Amino acid sequence: MRRDHVMPLAALLLCAPALAGTAPAAAAPQARPEAAPTPAAPLRILLTNDDGYDAPGIRKAFERLTAAGHDVTIVAPLTNQSGTGTKMASAPSVAVRHPAPKVWAVDGTPGDSVAFGLSEVFEGRAPDLVVSGTNFGPNVAGLATHSGTVGGAVAALESGVPAIALSTGGVTAPDPVTTVNAMGPTVDFAVKLIDRLRARAPRSGPLLPAGVGLNVNHPVVGADGKGTAAGVDSTFQDRQTLLKPDFTDAGDGTWKMSVKVDLRPAARGGDVEAVVAGRIAVSPMSADWNTGPVDSVRTAALIAGLRP
Repeated sequence: MRRDHVMPLAALLLCAPALAGTAPAAAAPQARPEAAPTPAAPLRILLTNDDGYDAPGIRKAFERLTAAGHDVTIVAPLTNQSGTGTKMASAPSVAVRHPAPKVWAVDGTPGDSVAFGLSEVFEGRAPDLVVSGTNFGPNVAGLATHSGTVGGAVAALESGVPAIALSTGGVTAPDPVTTVNAMGPTVDFAVKLIDRLRARAPRSGPLLPAGVGLNVNHPVVGADGKGTAAGVDSTFQDRQTLLKPDFTDAGDGTWKMSVKVDLRPAARGGDVEAVVAGRIAVSPMSADWNTGPVDSVRTAALIAGLRP
């Protein structure tokens, strides 16, 4: 992450003895005790999800982030919106409930919830961070593309607000008890990650580079789900779909649909590989469909000479 010309503290400490040696001995100032560091101001966090405003994951996230000293406000869907991706409604009105001082429940998608939160709840002053989750189940590989949890984070990034999508689960069908148990370690890690972002961000600057968010997937570790992950990996979104749909003709104009896990060999360095190994996957993501300069050059070469 860019530091905007700020010399790291370690470099300053290493340079200090040499700089002191350049002055005459008689002029050397007496050492003074260092002042205690000024505590960082609490972050204003908009917390959303796709499982619903009262789901276990978002409640655990609210409790842990608040206990860490942050000013957290839930603005999340009224009902379960899993799998809605980046969908945003275009209806002329939306129902919103305000069941508690720090809780808003929007009858729409995660994207609708974030849009309402940024426009109304945080009107005039955007939050420092949007956290979406923690989700019940993983959002790796193709699952991330269609995830409402990730969609909520994308809605924030589109509005220029730093965002983290947070999910809990392995690549198999999630077990309710162990997955909910694993949400504790998931949110504990999120608190550490946010502390790291604050420490590394430029002074008074955003927590993440403009347009970049983080998709974090925490595995379920141990028989009870409360175990500690084996490590943390910087990953990318594996290109496999993970789920394979199957359709059966019911003979009456409808088709019965079933879905099964279709796990293929994991890409080296991808999010699936990390989670399968019991490690936390942290993948950078953006809110647009741009694929990078290499693909732009390839596309330009592909259409060179074409005419309408």
